[in-house]
Amino acid sequence: MSKSDITTPAISERLSSQLVDLLRHLRYFLAVAEELHFGRAAARLHMSQPPLSQSIQRLERELGVRLFDRDARHVALTDAGRQILAEARALLSGEDRLRALAGRFRHGEVGSLRAGVPPDLGGRAVAALLPAFRRRSAVELKLREIGTAEQLRALADRSLDVGVLRFPFDVSWLTLGPVLTSPLGVLLPRDHPLTTAPDVRLADLNGLALVLFPRATAPALHDEVLTTCARHGYTPVEVHQAGNPEFALGLVLAGGAVALHDGVAPPPDAVWRPLRGTPLLWRTSAAWPRGRQTPAVTAFADAVTEVLTAQGMRHAEGTLPRYPRPAAEYLS
Repeated sequence: MSKSDITTPAISERLSSQLVDLLRHLRYFLAVAEELHFGRAAARLHMSQPPLSQSIQRLERELGVRLFDRDARHVALTDAGRQILAEARALLSGEDRLRALAGRFRHGEVGSLRAGVPPDLGGRAVAALLPAFRRRSAVELKLREIGTAEQLRALADRSLDVGVLRFPFDVSWLTLGPVLTSPLGVLLPRDHPLTTAPDVRLADLNGLALVLFPRATAPALHDEVLTTCARHGYTPVEVHQAGNPEFALGLVLAGGAVALHDGVAPPPDAVWRPLRGTPLLWRTSAAWPRGRQTPAVTAFADAVTEVLTAQGMRHAEGTLPRYPRPAAEYLS
């Protein structure tokens, strides 16, 4: 480590302190210049007169010029004082603007928010989410369509500020918004015999393939779905992985396969039927790393809750596990 590496932080801190001192002395100078009376200026600054006089004297020494002509009865600006007063006002005005801008960032009034949403969230939800967020925040919302696993990685490496995640996942390092649930049903071809029933048991799907999101997008949820199907008597003849809803629908319409769907705006070419006993649920929540909550993050979480509850999702009952079960447990 070089000597400059050691001294640079100390130099930076000293310069910062000197700048703060200069701005404070300039504010004192401005008060005296406007009042032309040390007593009134001290009262305006809520301080006693001796420290104010000392501050002006220090500023004069720092600048190397006299700012005021003063005697026991009168205070007047010197020529140098009058010209420096204009510069001081401009500098202090810039400081005020800088502090105001920093405050707007601090309170989430400007800037941008990087948010992730799962690919299966649906166009209507996304369309409703944007104005719901704008009603709560002036921050620019930058949405990314990515699965739960990738969202978790992006939250960890700070390339994402907040996400909409599907459980289960490790929540131990995250703060969660309200957890919402939605019972899942299945999409069937219109000519399938099961469409004549009001609901479908998972066991009724034997002999059909299952169209499911790619495991890499949400490994724990993928394994949980397959295990739940097996426990309720359904073992798909094949599991097709589809990240695109249109591709998933095409596989269903081709015959011999079903796809999971929450029943919100099902495609008109297929038939949606609920699963009897609601064995499968989407459990969804906004989530962000602990210690990184901002007003914009809160606004986004509230907007997500508004939009998803308007689409029929309900608040989860009970508590959720802090960690997903290992895949080996799901598949055993």
